[in-house]
Amino acid sequence: MRIDLETLEVKNNAELSRFEAQVSDFTAVIDYRLVGNKIIFLHTGVPDEIAGHGIGGQMAKTALDFARDSGLKVVPQCPFVAGYISRHPVYLDLVVNSGWEA
Repeated sequence: MRIDLETLEVKNNAELSRFEAQVSDFTAVIDYRLVGNKIIFLHTGVPDEIAGHGIGGQMAKTALDFARDSGLKVVPQCPFVAGYISRHPVYLDLVVNSGWEA
């Protein structure tokens, strides 16, 4: 399956507290929780059928850009999002959590 990341639409489904990307019949997600001025990223899930195409990274970028644009601080409890931040230090300034380091 070929997936074009430039046309991949990542939506913030605020009602379900998750970012979503729909590819064919599959939905990839990043679950989050808002607490005050913080967004806590809890879990990233990409179905095996569409994994390995950069969908998780595109969702992480969209979610972190949303946090920046919304003036939110980030708590990356999800290992995938934490790893994305480590590989993209432009987002390090968003991170608050005394026990987390890139």
